[in-house]
Amino acid sequence: MFNLTGKKWSPLFFVVLLLPAAASAEDVSRTDWAEKMFDHLEFDFESLARGSKAEHRFKIRNLYRETIQIASVSSSCGCTDPRVLKETLESGEETELIAEFNTIAFEGSHKATITVRFAEPYQAEVRLHIRGYVRKDVVLTPGRVELGLVDSETGAVKSVKVAYAGRPDWQITDVRSSNSDFEVELSPPLRAGGRVEYEMVFRLKKGAASGYLNDQLFLVTNDQSNRMIPLAIEGRVRSGLTVSPASLHLGVLRPGQKVTKRLVVRGTQPFRIIDIDCEDGTNCFTFDSSDTPRKVHLIPVTFTAPAHAGHIVEKIKIVTQGVPGSLPTVVAQAEVRD
Repeated sequence: MFNLTGKKWSPLFFVVLLLPAAASAEDVSRTDWAEKMFDHLEFDFESLARGSKAEHRFKIRNLYRETIQIASVSSSCGCTDPRVLKETLESGEETELIAEFNTIAFEGSHKATITVRFAEPYQAEVRLHIRGYVRKDVVLTPGRVELGLVDSETGAVKSVKVAYAGRPDWQITDVRSSNSDFEVELSPPLRAGGRVEYEMVFRLKKGAASGYLNDQLFLVTNDQSNRMIPLAIEGRVRSGLTVSPASLHLGVLRPGQKVTKRLVVRGTQPFRIIDIDCEDGTNCFTFDSSDTPRKVHLIPVTFTAPAHAGHIVEKIKIVTQGVPGSLPTVVAQAEVRD
C-alpha cells in the first residue's frame, strides 16, 4: 500500500455582480431580474466515472425588497434531476438549487437545460445549463464516499473499488485533493484480460475540522484524453468539544453595572479547562471555573460595564486539555449607556 498526495484541480467559478438587497425587482429589466439572483448559470461536470455520485449546487439569493416565489423547477433531460431547497425567499434570504447528474442510467456525453420558473413578484424563467461525460470504461463502487456523522477525535475509514476495462496498461498515477484532513492509499493494481482493478482506502484524519464536509478527490490516470476522475466526499464532522451559547449577549447596562451569564462547555470525555481569557485583554470580564476533569463545565462569566458608554464586543478564548480539538471563540456583546 502507498500514499498518494497532491493538489486538487477545481473548475473555474464565475462571479456575478449582485445588486443590493434594497433594490426592487421592478427597478431591473423584466428579462434579467431573476437571473441576477443566481451566482452562475452553467456548469460542466467534465469526465465522470460510471456509478459516481455527481451533483452541483447553484446558489440563489433574493436581492430585492419583494418576496420571491419559485413556482417550479424542471429539466429537459432525464440525465439531470434538479430540486430546490426552499421555494419562498424573503428579502436577503438564500437557497440552493441542486442538480444531480445520473451516471448509472446514462453513458457518454449528455447535457440538460434546467428551467426555473418564478411566480412572484413577477413571472419569469431562468435557464441553467448542465453538461458532462459519463465514462463507461471506469466504474466506482460506491460512487461517493458517504461518511455520515463522524467524531473528530476518531476520524473515519472507507473503501472504494475502482474498476477499469480497456487498455491493459491503464493506471492511476496520483490522487489529488487540497484538503489536508484526507489520506488515501491504493492497493497494487490487479490486471487480467484488459481489466484493471484498484482497492482505494480513504481516511479522514483524527482531529479533522468540524462542520459539514462536501469535497472531492481527483483520481489522476495515464489516460491523456480523460486524465481526471472526481470522487465526491460527504459527511458531517462532530467536534469532541462544544460551547454554548456561541454568542453571549449581555444586554444594555449602565457604567459600573455588573451582569453574570453562563457558558456551557461539553466534551465526549472528561476534560480540563486550563485557561479562559479575552483576546483583547480587557479587564471588564472575570471567569469562574474549575480545572477538575469532567464532561460538562459550567462557566460563569461576569462583565462589569466600563465608565464610558459605547458598544462592547469581546472575543473569549477557552483552552482545554484532555479532548482532541479546540473550541470556537465565543463573541460577547454589551451596550453601555449613561
